[in-house]
Amino acid sequence: MPRIMTIYGTRPEAIKMAPLIGALREHPDLQPTVAVTGQHREMLDQVNDLFGIVPDHDLDLMLHGATLPQLSARALLATSELLEETRPDVVVVQGDTSSAFVAALAAFYQRVPVVHLEAGLRTGDIYSPFPEEVNRRLTAPIATLHLAPTPTSRRNLEREGVDPVSITVTGNTVIDALRTALRMPIDFEDGRVGALVLSGAPFLLVTSHRRESWGQRMEEAMAALRDVAQRHPELQIVLPMHRNAIVREVIEEVFHGVAQVILTDPLSYHEFAHALQACRLVVTDSGGVQEEAPSLGKPVLVMRDTTERPEAVVAGTVKLVGTDREVVREETLRLLEDDEAYQAMANATNPYGDGQAGVRGAAAIGHLLGLGERLPEFAGGL
Repeated sequence: MPRIMTIYGTRPEAIKMAPLIGALREHPDLQPTVAVTGQHREMLDQVNDLFGIVPDHDLDLMLHGATLPQLSARALLATSELLEETRPDVVVVQGDTSSAFVAALAAFYQRVPVVHLEAGLRTGDIYSPFPEEVNRRLTAPIATLHLAPTPTSRRNLEREGVDPVSITVTGNTVIDALRTALRMPIDFEDGRVGALVLSGAPFLLVTSHRRESWGQRMEEAMAALRDVAQRHPELQIVLPMHRNAIVREVIEEVFHGVAQVILTDPLSYHEFAHALQACRLVVTDSGGVQEEAPSLGKPVLVMRDTTERPEAVVAGTVKLVGTDREVVREETLRLLEDDEAYQAMANATNPYGDGQAGVRGAAAIGHLLGLGERLPEFAGGL
């Protein structure tokens, strides 16, 4: 039976890989194995536990303060040794982390076919987001099978010369994962957040962590949200802080003494999913949240100048606002104070998935190995 090795190391990768792993387990002719690189140790373990995934191999590459070159070098050596030892028939990587690209490169060196989950996302700017845009572009020529989440992603790949036969549009597995998480009962570790979610009161959910936002850009964006809090003292804001000290220092300084802002440690994925379902509005620089929130009817303001997920921007449920203080403040206030503007975004069509992306991906991998047919492609999206 062909052995399919999935390799991932961060929480976002784990979330999006979990539905595919589940579908591979259900496939009668495929044997999935799981290898984790372990950059997000605690958060990675939380997601694996939630979805009942026990890794077969743990490379444990987390090294506090490691630079991108150091991480990439460690990951290349470790994954190369693992693949040489285990010789899987296929390697699956997800998205655009440095470890995903390096794992694909290691598989190429071992002449093992690579499947790229969530293939074809592009901003057109190699420095935004950094280093993700280059990681996913460099993974594409290595991959044998491209599991594109939307027709837009397929078109991006085709413009780069990727053989259309090697692409299948699955929808995004993040929607599969979100639906599963929301079916599970939740108990929040931070009682303040749990009480707010249960209360039904409207609140603003904020996340900010991206490397290109560090420093003055993040200070401006957070100051804008402090302005919003001062104008609407009745509005609660939940802000799970990334563990990176550079991020936390900015956020804690800007919101010091603002009582209605709940600064909390990172929420588990399960907690975040339920908070997302309960919130009124999302302000974020995250990638995955741009896909998750629209499926729940939540407008999203993205504190970035570019996005590799333009489908929701076109559909109208996501808006790029950058990090300029005045722009972030005014766009947030508009959605809080103008119900017509809010409803226009909340009721826009979600273009990202129907909950069957994992099953489509597993079928496509089976087809790659001559074991069955692909399923009809995801018909939504743009």
